[in-house]
Amino acid sequence: MATLSTPLISIPRHSPNPPSPTATNELFLSYPPLSSIDHCTSIKQLKQVHAQMLRTGLLFDPYSASKLITVCALSSYSSLDYARQVFDQIPQPNLYSWNTLIRAYASSTDPTESILVFLEMLYRCMESPNKFTYPFVIKAASELRVLELGRGFHGMVIKASLGSDVYILNSLVHFYGSCGDLDLARRVFVKTPKKDVVSWNSMITAFTQGNCPEEALELFKEMEAENVKPNDVTMVSVLSACAKKVDLEFGRWVCSRIERSQIGENLTLNNAMLDMYVKCGSIEEAKRLFDRMLEKDIVSWTTILDGYAQSGNYDEAWRVFAAMPSQDIAAWNVLISSYEQSGKPKEALAVFHDLQKRKSPKPDEVTLVSTLAACAQLGAIDLGGWIHVYVKKQGMKMNCHLTTSLIDMYAKCGDLDKALEVFNSVERRDVFVWSAMIAALAMHGKGREALDCFSRMLETKVKPNSVTFTNVLCACSHAGLVDEGRTFFYQMEPVYGVVPGVKHYACMVDILGRSGNLEEATELIEKMPIAPTTSVWGALLGACGLHGNVELAEKACSHMLELDPRNHGAYVLLSNIYAKTGKWEEVSALRQRMRDARIKKEPGCSAIEVNGIVHEFLVGDNSHPQCKEIYSKLDEIAGRLKSNGYVPNKSHLLQFVEEEDMKNHALILHSEKLAIAFGLISLSPSQPIQVVKNLRVCGDCHAVAKLISRVYDREILLRDRYRFHHFRDGHCSCNDYW
Repeated sequence: MATLSTPLISIPRHSPNPPSPTATNELFLSYPPLSSIDHCTSIKQLKQVHAQMLRTGLLFDPYSASKLITVCALSSYSSLDYARQVFDQIPQPNLYSWNTLIRAYASSTDPTESILVFLEMLYRCMESPNKFTYPFVIKAASELRVLELGRGFHGMVIKASLGSDVYILNSLVHFYGSCGDLDLARRVFVKTPKKDVVSWNSMITAFTQGNCPEEALELFKEMEAENVKPNDVTMVSVLSACAKKVDLEFGRWVCSRIERSQIGENLTLNNAMLDMYVKCGSIEEAKRLFDRMLEKDIVSWTTILDGYAQSGNYDEAWRVFAAMPSQDIAAWNVLISSYEQSGKPKEALAVFHDLQKRKSPKPDEVTLVSTLAACAQLGAIDLGGWIHVYVKKQGMKMNCHLTTSLIDMYAKCGDLDKALEVFNSVERRDVFVWSAMIAALAMHGKGREALDCFSRMLETKVKPNSVTFTNVLCACSHAGLVDEGRTFFYQMEPVYGVVPGVKHYACMVDILGRSGNLEEATELIEKMPIAPTTSVWGALLGACGLHGNVELAEKACSHMLELDPRNHGAYVLLSNIYAKTGKWEEVSALRQRMRDARIKKEPGCSAIEVNGIVHEFLVGDNSHPQCKEIYSKLDEIAGRLKSNGYVPNKSHLLQFVEEEDMKNHALILHSEKLAIAFGLISLSPSQPIQVVKNLRVCGDCHAVAKLISRVYDREILLRDRYRFHHFRDGHCSCNDYW
């Protein structure tokens, strides 16, 4: 490794008259610089001792030099750069000095240097690496998560006959766990002859961090059975496993075990207990612990803030936020992500705008990913595009998380070309980036292109996961690719090793049902190895609505209501099927059941972004400041469409309209029509009208949007709950298959 061109203190590499061993031994005992090293409290003092050691020749003694290196590299006021300069002045560093430098770099921000020093040591040092060398260099490999590198060190350990050293084996367990190879970690753990508490901790932590919380807890029980006394490190990992498994009962037992065994409660352990309570949904117990904690840090405050936010108690969350000693970006991220994940994207964006006004702290990757997800929900492409520009201007690394979020945002905001541009601009594409692009093409009705994208993914040797196949099957469903859907579904496990889950079965039932293969769809449900959920029965019920199969619809609806008695979607779908087939008595009876149970249909809501502001409309909405102009435009639209042969499709009054005085105007008052009318009066003719609706678009609104696109010569992009509809020149991208 290259050294600094100008040493801190220039001396010749070899002293002309190095002290004799006898003289050196006397200096060990009598010369002040050596004994004063331990009393140094700053780098400045250490440099003074260093200068004296140079003048007396002490630096050329291996023991003295190693003592100085140790303090330079590992003390509380250490300077690794200075330690390296000192090290490079030593003619023949001993093994202890090499190990010290390797150890210091392994714990630094650049563990690669630890590996490079180790390789240099193999070339320059007269002694071979020993049992103290390997734990440090293996730790560096753990930080870098380079599996082949660590396996190479493992081989060197065996060749050096150090394969039974517990410290080295513990390091290897930690290394394999960090790299995600839990099988190898377990094999090393099992072969460790005399396991100490660190051995158990390493394996428990590996399971916990590897998303195997059940295995972590089972191993902890084994540890208890072996009478190995756990320490605070053990309990932190076990509590983390409880949090991941959402096992509140066992988590409570662990907390009581900590108290009984008198394991010293420290801040890290208290934060782990706090996190467990929050993630297991017990905000009351979390609050009690938080209140009695004598010491709190930003992690403590952020965890309790997250607990209130995730439980939906935003008043208390904001109170905690206001009381925090410092509001770092993690606290802002908690609020933004919790609003976004709970279906409150407008509130999430409001918090982001507030963060922008404060100008500190700066948004990080987590902030932007959560905000992009909120933009995607609302169709807020202006803000989403601004974030994309911000990422470029700040020189932020376009990692896979940001890439996936940008693709998803652009796709859900209607700009498929921009999503493709982002996808094509990045070099590294993991399975989530590919899956996001497949989903983007699928939701825009580009089924064949989505399957081509999947083929290219396989060519690049990226292994598909369950999300990938959900998106591939959705692409087949939206494009009516029945044979292709069957092929992919039945190849999932035998060819790709992905076991079909509930979402995949729901997609396959949808593919078969939409195409009229209701019998095959029913047979697939009956043969499912896992219990069908409401999404599976809902897919069948929706298909029955398309093909008018009342008997099968009743069966599907019955199953849905058994699983979720308050599922308003099941009532609405079955009621619409009854109405289509003229069974009005059944319609009335079904609606009465909903009234008796106080079940209300989710109201249709459509959003449109104009000049960076998102406007929302409900059915029959008159709350908008421009409602007079909007309804005037609707009257104009109705007149122009009528003159072009449009006749309202009354069958689409099957949607629940509970206000009697609105029934005659129900179709024209649908939220997507209000949003389109607002777009016509607010956007220039060259701008596409982009509408996001929370429910499936009804057939009449679909027909109206097609006509408006031709009569007004406008491009309309309508995103409903399931997909995108691109209307242009009187045609829709879905080819009326949706």
